[in-house]
Amino acid sequence: MATILIIDDDDGFREGLAETVQDLGYSPFEARSGDDAFEQLRERPAPDCIFLDFRLPGADGLVVLETLRKKPGLQTVPVVMLTAHATSDNTIGAMRLGAFEHLTKPVGRDEIAALLKRILSVRVDTPTTRVFADEARSDEPQLLGVSEAMREVQKRLGRAAVGNSTVLITGETGTGKEIAARVLHRASARASGPFVAVNCAAIPDDLLESELFGHGKGAFTGAKGDRRGRVEEAHGGTLFLDEVGDMPLPMQAKLLRVLQERQITPLGTNRVVTVDVRVAAATHRDLVAMVEAGTFRQDLLFRLNVIPLHLPPLRERVADILPLAEHFLAGAPVGIARKHLSADAQRLLATFTWPGNVRELANAIERASALAPAQVLTRDDFAFLATTRDSADDAIPPALLDLPLPQAVAQLERALIVRALSASRGNRAEAARRLGISRQSLYTRMSVLGMSEAST
Repeated sequence: MATILIIDDDDGFREGLAETVQDLGYSPFEARSGDDAFEQLRERPAPDCIFLDFRLPGADGLVVLETLRKKPGLQTVPVVMLTAHATSDNTIGAMRLGAFEHLTKPVGRDEIAALLKRILSVRVDTPTTRVFADEARSDEPQLLGVSEAMREVQKRLGRAAVGNSTVLITGETGTGKEIAARVLHRASARASGPFVAVNCAAIPDDLLESELFGHGKGAFTGAKGDRRGRVEEAHGGTLFLDEVGDMPLPMQAKLLRVLQERQITPLGTNRVVTVDVRVAAATHRDLVAMVEAGTFRQDLLFRLNVIPLHLPPLRERVADILPLAEHFLAGAPVGIARKHLSADAQRLLATFTWPGNVRELANAIERASALAPAQVLTRDDFAFLATTRDSADDAIPPALLDLPLPQAVAQLERALIVRALSASRGNRAEAARRLGISRQSLYTRMSVLGMSEAST
């Protein structure tokens, strides 16, 4: 039976609330002040929920709440703040300290019943194991993943880090292309040199040459002195050209010269500067199609695509979704109790299509964690994802959300394989490429899932 602690110095209200709680099938115990409550808690297990009045003799409710949040064993207990007169200050103060709810007296029986049902249905029994718990703690970006697709990316990146060859990183928006470039730089012999990132899509065409190559005094209106370009700033390190597919054709020709000769000429000067840089470029565009359309130089593509590194979308590496979600949850600021995912939230995250990929997942976890009142995030805390669900993706059965998690993930994996095989007209090598796995891995997964030729 769940136990409910009620801390309130109003005897009539406290006793009435205790009677209501008992009638609802729970076991209440009472305290008239914070000191009284802490005295009792020394002698008994932590309650399942606490009702805490704002105005108390001695330390007020917010001070008591703050103390609760610092005591081992009580940090995650849901606390409902009560007040006769709600103000913006006490409401904001309560929620800032992690209160589950803030209610104004009097509180009706139905409201108490619904609130306790909501609170007690999402209690944490055992914390979820962190898959990435053994990863070295670092403030640097990490390219995390346990799926075979991401393991292959990590292996190729490690091999590429040994040399200085140009790397072309492709993948949808939000898959972590800049993170991959930073990890590549950090793993290379150039790690002690600069990492200089340039977003080619964010700089106006008429300013891109000056941004990359620098300029001399008087090169254009407003050029009051010499300025080093980003390429020269990257000397001895790595130059990351993000969204290189958005670079205008005239600049593509100049970039090609830099890749061929490792020299630049600042705008408005005759000065030639030799540079020692490793170039990593990234794009979410199909550069081969752009070459065919005449909007991207084929010779530049050859120069950039020395070592290709493709980051698969999150929907094609389902095994990474929940470990990444738990990893993001574990990144809460020091002193804030870590939150966890309920089973229904896990099912939702595992079966969502994630059009914004890892970036969208990280943002969703941060948003839900910041706004959810409980220590366990439920499906309701991710209701905002419904507005971004890919309704055109009919290959993912909606009934998945009603299945146990292992079955839901298996059916989702099956649906993705079926879609890949359909898109590749039954060519398994092409389907494996689309899924970001080896052909043998595709055969293995199909066998595990019981997928025969007829079933696909």
